Amino acid sequence: MSNLQTITQETVKAALTKVIDPNTGIDLISSRSARNIRIDGSKLRLDVELGYPANSQFASIRAAVLAVLQELDAGVTAEINVTSKIASHAVQRGVKLLDNVKNIIAVASGKGGVGKSTTAVNLALALSAEGARVGILDADIYGPSLPMMMGITGRPESSDGKTMEPLENHGLQVASIGFMIDPDQPMVWRGPMVTQALQQLLEQTNWRELDYLIVDMPPGTGDIQLTLSQKVPVTGAVIVTTPQDIALLDARKGLKMFEKVGIPILGIVENMSTHICSNCGHAEAIFGEGGGQKMCQDFSVDFLGALPLTMSIREQTDSGLPTVVADPEGPVAAMYKQIARKVAIAVAVKAKDMSSKFPSIVIKND
Repeated sequence: MSNLQTITQETVKAALTKVIDPNTGIDLISSRSARNIRIDGSKLRLDVELGYPANSQFASIRAAVLAVLQELDAGVTAEINVTSKIASHAVQRGVKLLDNVKNIIAVASGKGGVGKSTTAVNLALALSAEGARVGILDADIYGPSLPMMMGITGRPESSDGKTMEPLENHGLQVASIGFMIDPDQPMVWRGPMVTQALQQLLEQTNWRELDYLIVDMPPGTGDIQLTLSQKVPVTGAVIVTTPQDIALLDARKGLKMFEKVGIPILGIVENMSTHICSNCGHAEAIFGEGGGQKMCQDFSVDFLGALPLTMSIREQTDSGLPTVVADPEGPVAAMYKQIARKVAIAVAVKAKDMSSKFPSIVIKND
């Protein structure tokens, strides 16, 4: 057993510069992830704190840290604690954060039919699987789909007659107008009523200590999108498109709308990138290829990933068991988790919200 006489905090820090976070590409010292290095006799203790949820990565990061420490001393006994700590990050100027919600992420598309809701649900489930506390809000008042996708029936409860509890399934807190209406009932509402309903869903739901609230946006750039982007504290937006030119044309409009109101684009997801034949496994780019990546180059935003068009994704979502919970160890779930980590990292590198650091100033007349 080593007595650690030759190891100091400085030699440990130098060793940790060799450990690269596989998700950010930055070493643990430069990213300030390595903390609280303690040498006590024959024991070395340190913490690695990530700014994004990554439960599936903890073991490999811990092993990488131990490997470089053993290069210093083969007999070193190390206690390495890897955790995630998710902070609140800055939103549009002049918009206050929502109570009990650290970060709001809008998932949007310029047009319908691109799989935006399916992507939003699996993104939320992937963030939850990686260890975050996550909620999802169905902002499509005219065509709510989350009750079916999340496999939830019933109506929200209210203890005070003013606010309501989110319904839950698969570890997510969920709010949707679909819980309060008959599935066959059309929402024949004008714009002001729709935007008021959205704000009530958002502000009168008793969200419980969320790291992320995913907002599944309706397609287009109308009243709901403008209300959300001007009055709701959005940390960033994810744009979902297919490689098809017509989908990309509308996705560009959605991206420009968020830019105009000061909401950063966290990245673009290309859905239905390739069709995988369920019989032979042949992959074919039936909607074209490379469109999402070209859009990222044109607007200097990150390409978060490409998802296939497969029957299983549709069947699982329609059954109320989206892919990330239906086949958590499968290849498509791994794609969603990788995209989720990229989104969370894009949030983590943004400026933190500092409003809670400053005291409230109250002026009284004596």
